[in-house]
Amino acid sequence: MPADLHHWPVRVMSRELAQGRLTASALLAHCRERIEQINPALNAFIALDPTAKRAADESDARLRAGKPRSPLEGIPVAVKDNLLMRGLPASWGSRLFADRMVEDDELPVARLRAAGAVLVGKTNVPEFSLQGYTGNPVFGVTRNPWDVSKTPGGSSGGAAAALAAGLVPLALCTDGGGSIRRPAAHTGLVGLKPSIGRVPRHGGFPALLSDCEVVGPMARTTDDIRLMLDCLAGPSRADLRSRAMPLLHPPLSRSGLRVLYVDAMGENPVDPEIRARCAKAAERICAMGHEVTNGKLPFAVDDVLAAWSQLGGMGLAMLARVEPGFARLASPSFVAMADAGAGAPASRAIEIMDSLQRFRAEVGRVFATVDVIAMPCTAAQPWAADVEYPAVIDGRSAASRGHAIFTGWVNACGHPAISVPVEPDSRGMPIGLQLVGDFGAESLLLDLAAQFEADQPWAARWPAMD
Repeated sequence: MPADLHHWPVRVMSRELAQGRLTASALLAHCRERIEQINPALNAFIALDPTAKRAADESDARLRAGKPRSPLEGIPVAVKDNLLMRGLPASWGSRLFADRMVEDDELPVARLRAAGAVLVGKTNVPEFSLQGYTGNPVFGVTRNPWDVSKTPGGSSGGAAAALAAGLVPLALCTDGGGSIRRPAAHTGLVGLKPSIGRVPRHGGFPALLSDCEVVGPMARTTDDIRLMLDCLAGPSRADLRSRAMPLLHPPLSRSGLRVLYVDAMGENPVDPEIRARCAKAAERICAMGHEVTNGKLPFAVDDVLAAWSQLGGMGLAMLARVEPGFARLASPSFVAMADAGAGAPASRAIEIMDSLQRFRAEVGRVFATVDVIAMPCTAAQPWAADVEYPAVIDGRSAASRGHAIFTGWVNACGHPAISVPVEPDSRGMPIGLQLVGDFGAESLLLDLAAQFEADQPWAARWPAMD
């Protein structure tokens, strides 16, 4: 078996599996060997599925019979720990759920299993997936394969670390404020936050951020993302929002897109190397035949983000009501957030939802004249792994969400966005560019990301620990 098997794109793995030159069992064994060797330095995986070998054997039987269920038949996939997967705990990074075993897959996990994917195990998250780094009282801190002293970001940091180190080829994640896109940017990966409803949800943890949090894929290439999204997307009667989504179309290879490039969010500080590399990437997109205009975000986001950020506290207050051990087992900062959320009047929740709807209408009108908004994914490069957020960016003080200024508004409006790697910084650390599309326009974003990837391929770059 090739030593660099984990370097292969998923489509190549799928082809080799279908043609019998590779087996799902061998592919899983390769991943498990790498997990055993590398995971102790990263703390990316926090639980492995003991039934994965049986699932791989069943995939091999279907492949030998010429009856693969999908292109993901036999492909190993990691599952973020805030998603429910049968037979494993879903601790959500909290002592509150540390000992709970899950009996049933939630809907996106079930879809991957039905597609023949081999679910390897669960990856680490911050407590309640509400922070921009990855560490918690149950499993500790996750580290970035590019520099183990740094964070891979959050909240999908465990998944990002596992993918970047080649422990698995695909990961199922969530994004409630940039939780897929920023870790992808910090680790040289591709991460897609789908439109609300593109990937149906049902049977999981309570939605602390209402419909602002969505499930999506993280991978090494745009084509890997497309293959995984094809298995996750599609209407379900368990999620009404999914039944109104337009179908994903095949690649368009469209040129002449109207792209607005935004390099700052008001007066918030941005790392100068991020600014420079993303501006260069925007120039490359222009050279690819697209119409790129530099400008400001054509709508205000401060008010809606201030209101939207209160949703987390209200969500935690709801969780505290249904979980008697919350005040005793949750970390004090989250107990305080829940108390603040419980103190907000019910009318405030209605006001927030109303503001979200008005914001979504405003953003929708902008996309009548713009195809894509491009901007950096993050305002800061990875910081110390055990620190919740960088207190200083470009020599200026930064608030707790200062590193995340570019991503939260996309969750608030519900549109799709993808993070793609660009030229790394002077220390070799990855940087990501965010491409935001119209509601339901995942295919257009994937087309543009694929064009950009072909123009400056990034898949050859791997961290030193490889």
